[in-house]
Amino acid sequence: MKDFYPRIEPYQHSLLDVGEGHQLYIEQCGNPHGQPVVFIHGGPGGGSSNNDRRFFDPKCYRIIVYDQRGCGRSVPHGRLKNNDSARLIEDLNRIRKYLGVDRWHVFGGSWGSTLALIYAQAYPQQVRSMVLRGIFLGRPEDAQWLFEGGGAERLFPDYYQQFLQALPQSTHSNIITGAHRIMTGDDRDAAMAVARAWSLWEIRCATLQPDEAYIAANTDDLSCWTMARHEAHFMANHCFLDNNQILYNCHKIVHLPCTIVHGRYDIVCPFDQAWLLQRELPLSELIISETAGHASGEPETKEKLLAATNKMLSLDRL
Repeated sequence: MKDFYPRIEPYQHSLLDVGEGHQLYIEQCGNPHGQPVVFIHGGPGGGSSNNDRRFFDPKCYRIIVYDQRGCGRSVPHGRLKNNDSARLIEDLNRIRKYLGVDRWHVFGGSWGSTLALIYAQAYPQQVRSMVLRGIFLGRPEDAQWLFEGGGAERLFPDYYQQFLQALPQSTHSNIITGAHRIMTGDDRDAAMAVARAWSLWEIRCATLQPDEAYIAANTDDLSCWTMARHEAHFMANHCFLDNNQILYNCHKIVHLPCTIVHGRYDIVCPFDQAWLLQRELPLSELIISETAGHASGEPETKEKLLAATNKMLSLDRL
């Protein structure tokens, strides 16, 4: 199995003021004269990590990593006001212009795949190619699968019961809306308790093999606060997307080179979402990680993603 590229540090980082009280953290790594690629992190609310830089050959890529509104090192931390899908897409275009990039490769996983797709559908002329992992189509049924008793709880009933125990009984008929109300309310202790339970439930489902180190790394209080509140904010508002928006608009990007990597045993974002997407993008390549769930760092998924980013390098040599 191939491992990440070696650890590297940014050669440039900055905060970009995008208005409405938000500033985005942006960093650039690798070769300043290489092929530009933007990494779009998951969540919503997940934030970027140092390993995100390591999916790309630093000798060949100008690697652009950033944190979405309210996430990671963007400020103000955790802010949900003026934070929706349309604004996140325009933020990507602002970053592109700010960095003087004409066209770039786009890499997005989980919620990052959602944003990558709607960004490409809005600005296809700016996208050179896409690598997508753990497809999340942003439909109500995709959120309900994990949080509303849509199916995931049948695989992990013990974990799901622990999640429910953190929520008042009155919220159990509409968990996403109820959890969102608590996590955006005035009772900080209650909000934090729900955020921890929400995040622990999701992260426990994210890998095929139990991974306590991965769980611990993604369920500290700071991570829980942003991921759970952002996810509930977006899901309570149907991800600020029209019904089935991504699949209906695939005709706008059907010509773009696209590699889709998805774990066969993905419980967070079930595999049928990747299957449906590939049917709408028949020129794309669907690669199944047969020994993986949802997380990008699972060995087979990591190997396939590294192969996909290497393949992107050949596009400009054709």
